[in-house]
Amino acid sequence: MTGKNVTLRLLDKADREILKLPRPVKGAIYDFQHKFKTNPDSAGLRLKQLQGHDKLHSARVNDEYRALLLRLADDDWLIVSVKHRKDVYAHLDRLTYSVNRVTGGIEYVDLQVVQEEVLTPAAPRAAAPAEPTRPAEPAAPRPLFARWSEEQLTDLGVAPSLVPVIAALTTEDQLLGLVEYAPQLTGEVLLALYDGKAYDDVLEQVTAPVAAPEPVDTEDFRAAAERPATIVTTTDDALREALEGEDFGRWKVFLHPTQAKLVTRDYSGPARVGGGPGTGKTIVALHRVKHLVERLPAGRTKPVLLTTYNKNLAADLRSRLLALGGEDLLARVEISHVDQLALRAVREAEPGNRKRIIDESQAVREWRSLLDELGEDGWDAEFLNDEWTQVILGQAVTSRTDYFRARRAGRGRTVSRSERAEIWQLAERFTQRLDRLEVQTWDQIAERAAQLESERARRIQAIDRHREEAGGLDNRHVADGSGGWLRYRYRHIVVDEAQDLRPAHWKMLRAMTAPDRNDLFLVGDTHQRIYKNQVTLGSLGINIRGRSSKLSLSYRTTRQILRSALNVLGDEMYDDLDGSSETLAGYRSVLSGGVPDLHRLSDWAEEREAIAALIESWGQVPHERIAIAVPTNQMASETAYALAQHGIRALEIGPDGPRGDSGVHIGTMFRFKGLEYQRVIIAGVTDGLVPRADVQRRRTTDPARYRTEVQRARSLLFVAATRARDSLDIFWHGEPSPFLEDLIRVRPPVAA
Repeated sequence: MTGKNVTLRLLDKADREILKLPRPVKGAIYDFQHKFKTNPDSAGLRLKQLQGHDKLHSARVNDEYRALLLRLADDDWLIVSVKHRKDVYAHLDRLTYSVNRVTGGIEYVDLQVVQEEVLTPAAPRAAAPAEPTRPAEPAAPRPLFARWSEEQLTDLGVAPSLVPVIAALTTEDQLLGLVEYAPQLTGEVLLALYDGKAYDDVLEQVTAPVAAPEPVDTEDFRAAAERPATIVTTTDDALREALEGEDFGRWKVFLHPTQAKLVTRDYSGPARVGGGPGTGKTIVALHRVKHLVERLPAGRTKPVLLTTYNKNLAADLRSRLLALGGEDLLARVEISHVDQLALRAVREAEPGNRKRIIDESQAVREWRSLLDELGEDGWDAEFLNDEWTQVILGQAVTSRTDYFRARRAGRGRTVSRSERAEIWQLAERFTQRLDRLEVQTWDQIAERAAQLESERARRIQAIDRHREEAGGLDNRHVADGSGGWLRYRYRHIVVDEAQDLRPAHWKMLRAMTAPDRNDLFLVGDTHQRIYKNQVTLGSLGINIRGRSSKLSLSYRTTRQILRSALNVLGDEMYDDLDGSSETLAGYRSVLSGGVPDLHRLSDWAEEREAIAALIESWGQVPHERIAIAVPTNQMASETAYALAQHGIRALEIGPDGPRGDSGVHIGTMFRFKGLEYQRVIIAGVTDGLVPRADVQRRRTTDPARYRTEVQRARSLLFVAATRARDSLDIFWHGEPSPFLEDLIRVRPPVAA
């Protein structure tokens, strides 16, 4: 076999096993894979077939460790495990591998390890001789999965070799232990059944999305290795990432089959991917960008746009895309947050427009100043600002007559015709005030950019029509009259955190790319909407009907944290960006950890001291992997000061991310969107702060607006809670937020 091109793959489960090995062993594995691909028959590798197996071989990694490999074909090998040499030969009959008949993927199970790690530790100890007066022993616990037959379990995709083990499971601890060693689909199915999901729902939500589209030949391991269900990597760089990286970086190497399908699918038009926090939506977006770039013709342009709603997230996307594909990938992709994109479009068309830009809070202050100057006390500044941005600007209303006809769906409070006349007059005065001050809002910029790009698109379409009428020839006069040889700005646009874009943003993006296959690809979760922007994409020319998918498996958050976070959402209804409602039905995790801790303190000062003590108790946890989310900027500064008194460095998170390199990250809940941490603390979750007291006051004066604001506040807390990977601690002083009622009922606060 010397001199041949040998393929060596690494199975996902083997990667997880290798991550736990000492660093020198990981280095030896990396050296091993180079030697193996050069010459598997090298004497130093000691490659040999294991007794009783036709496909399983062992090879020497170093003096102590051996790689177990499946021979898929003459020159195609798959590493399924790395073991200490003393553990390789003791139980050869307990090593099983097969092609799953549902997914068509390769599955490897060490039944001996499963027996020792899952069932044996939970075996009951021998009881002492019974006393005559001792009550009868309780009945043996009922197996967890007694309701389902072997056929039903295997139809769901459970590995047949594990069915006897599954039949013996009687505790949740045993189940969670098995999930660690079982093939991925087996673990997902068992947890879904254990969580009470109906058999048909598990079949539809868990099994069907990863089922092979064609009949599976369970003897063809080579074909199985090519299916998405066999999660493997082959390239040197990817192997190094897997062997030297940590769990936080695995996204660059391994994609779940459902993610891989979404990344590579050919869509007939705009498509959307939804899903709860930690399900890998951003990962799918990044890999989608890479997939689209790889299919571009050679060139030096940037025909792919990757965008999101703020500067901080755009910077994160850039660094992650660089890690995924290097400078060659970045060279073909424009990465910009959507407001920056809009501003560039406006300044390109209006180079003399150099007005200062103000944010929403500054705009509301200008509304208040205007109302004060006019002596108007019958209108609320925030209401008027929302009406102006969401209805007047959002629908490009340019006249009083058009405003009288404008739709106000979702605005809550109804306004009479005479009130509309008042609002229109106030809006005109407000825009005149901004002009006089030489300032503009981001909403104005977005709407102007949408108008400019829509006009550009219309001119392009006119040129195309003339070309078609002329039999494919360009009309120079039409092209010159349009200001040049116009082209759409991008061939493909990928949008992350789509739920937080304004209607004007969507109109702009729609006009920046030609309506075509794979034109717009957006990912987002409306349960995580932290701004007021609520849109119906179909009304903005972006039709995603029939091209909307949902991810439901969390890779970040443990089952215990996930349950608590979902409680925070309550019974609120959320939209799907296209006029219908959306739920997190089927949202689940195969990760397990501790239950979130709740801490009640007497006042805010005690909260800060308790937080410092908790962080000190965590010892060697790197501080940059700890985050503290609070309701206000002032509370963030006060918490940072309190930590400093204990010698704990803190970094406040600003619009551009953490202001420094190392230290505990502190910021408002708004700042944590898109981030993740090993340990998360949410502080100040007090009634009147979460949600704010002024939101509660609207309960009777403006019920619709109250519901919207409460939903946003719930979403913010939900976002903060789901940033946690390993642990979540929630603090409050005085009366807890009403959002914590269900959590407190099932999990009393720990002692202060």
